Amino acid sequence: MRHRRALASVVPLTAALLLAGCTGGETSDGAEGGGGASVIAPGKPGEEAATIPADEVEEARGEDRPNSADTTYMRDMIEHHGQAIVMTGIAEKHAGSKAVRAIAGRIAAGQQPEIAVMEAWLEENPGGGGGGHGGGHEAMPGMASEADLDRLRAARGGEFDALFLKLMTAHHEGAVKMAEEVLGKGNNEYVEQLATGVIAQQLSEIGRMEKLA
Repeated sequence: MRHRRALASVVPLTAALLLAGCTGGETSDGAEGGGGASVIAPGKPGEEAATIPADEVEEARGEDRPNSADTTYMRDMIEHHGQAIVMTGIAEKHAGSKAVRAIAGRIAAGQQPEIAVMEAWLEENPGGGGGGHGGGHEAMPGMASEADLDRLRAARGGEFDALFLKLMTAHHEGAVKMAEEVLGKGNNEYVEQLATGVIAQQLSEIGRMEKLA
């Protein structure tokens, strides 16, 4: 697990190892010893770097290889975040209060970069895909229906604010559920780190929205 975590900090979005350095097991006179090469992988903040024997690098990488749960989560969460961006765009035009407009802007600012990160991860990890949730995007937890979105587009002022907060709170709760699922079923540590961040961020935003509701 130590090797797996060290490697995760080196290769969050690429299958290639970005090595911080290699050592050849030199002897006191400068000649290479028989210990073989090793890889120096920087640790997380507050942790020391780990020196990983070269013959264990592939094994450590294998421990972190994405499975279908990881890939499905990333694909579904791109769509899930995408709907949140649509909803925040409507809020920019129709929200009645500055507070609702501000939280919508905060949500968009947080989720747009995450979409880009997820898309980049999928480009580097195209295999292992699952079938998703099936039944269209509404099958994903917390997703608003097309009828809900039509109601949101038609609402104005205080009516809009109340509906937006209701729909977005449910949307965030669904995202938290999806993130918790991949923490139990996934295998890739970078996906785990991203899902953990999603949980923390969206629970915080749920708290803000509940105060405004």
